[in-house]
Amino acid sequence: MSRIAEVVVPARLGRSFRWLLASSWTSNLGDGIALAAGPLLVASLTRDAFLVALAATVQWLPPLLFGLVAGALTDRLDRKLIVVTVDAARAVVLAVLTLAVATDRVSIVAVLAALFVLATAEVFADNSSQTMVPALVAREDLAVANSRLQTGFITVNQLAGPPLGAALFTVAAGWALGVQAVVVALGAVLVTRVVLPAREPGTGPRPALRHDIVEGLRWAVAHPAVRTLVLTITIFNVTFGAAWSVLVLYATQRLGLGEIGFGLVTTVGAVGGLAGVLVYGWITQRVSLGSIMRIGLVIETLTHLVLALTTSPWIALPVFFVFGAHAFVWGTTSIAVRQRAVPLALQGRVGSVNQVGVFGGLVVGSAIGGVLAQHAGVTAPFWFAFAGSAVFVALIWRSLRHVAHADEEQVPATA
Repeated sequence: MSRIAEVVVPARLGRSFRWLLASSWTSNLGDGIALAAGPLLVASLTRDAFLVALAATVQWLPPLLFGLVAGALTDRLDRKLIVVTVDAARAVVLAVLTLAVATDRVSIVAVLAALFVLATAEVFADNSSQTMVPALVAREDLAVANSRLQTGFITVNQLAGPPLGAALFTVAAGWALGVQAVVVALGAVLVTRVVLPAREPGTGPRPALRHDIVEGLRWAVAHPAVRTLVLTITIFNVTFGAAWSVLVLYATQRLGLGEIGFGLVTTVGAVGGLAGVLVYGWITQRVSLGSIMRIGLVIETLTHLVLALTTSPWIALPVFFVFGAHAFVWGTTSIAVRQRAVPLALQGRVGSVNQVGVFGGLVVGSAIGGVLAQHAGVTAPFWFAFAGSAVFVALIWRSLRHVAHADEEQVPATA
């Protein structure tokens, strides 16, 4: 057993990282349940394509609204305390929503409001959790540590969580929400065992929060590799958000899959992610970071094209598999590049700039996807995603060379 633990989480990563990993995997199980249960709950209350897309929007909007503030507070306050507090708050909201569903006193407005509150809490939890990694493990182990976190995200968030959430939902919507509340609360308990190194006390008066936010923004814009990553993920999440905002309708209507089948779509993508885990080390040893980014963008562009054309699950599911592998490779690489390049004191703020780009793109994309699906059919967002991705790939192609030299491009830690 100890040998297995050593392979999965090497001892050199430290006991605190193992507790952080356990908390992350546990919380991700709850989030995975929500990936299926949330859209199914919304779809059970309304068949309006715009409202279904709006549910995605209200979950993607909080990072855009509060991401920069979360990053600044992460760099100022106790990161562990932030995670514990907001995860406990998420568990309480889920418990209240469970009671409302169980007593048949829930409305689409209440569900949308709850999704917004849960997503807001998650902004602070995710930002703080991610900044703990470079504080707990050595710089040369960041790729290993992040790959373990991403592996847990794939296996429990995307592989185990969605089918479990869909299965629980078919029994009763309250069951899915109640189980999610329990595992999120457990994740909060586990993270209390993490011991972070003491921070050096600041000297002089603390600047205004706005100053900290601006400093993080300036640093991200000045660093070529980080700037390129933020720009790329922003634009590609506009196209991705447009298509994936109506995925529940695409899977159930276009592909003819039922509620369990919708969970299967995410599961197949997760299996692809596991394939990405297995080949990630081999890829990074043989392919430059810039080339990894380029290949990933081409894969994502072609994904939208094939999904727009097909009505067959036998064609669509392999596409979701390949996309899942691409998502793991892209996500792990971009996180490692950013963490290596960014000074520890700026991790929260620069990470929040990236997060704003991620979810800003998703918010814009989901709004576009909802309107397109409502007026032009469920495949219209996928055609938009293909055309937009293809144009951006052509424009950004040469700039991706910065990613390959992230460690060589130094920017001062203070503006």
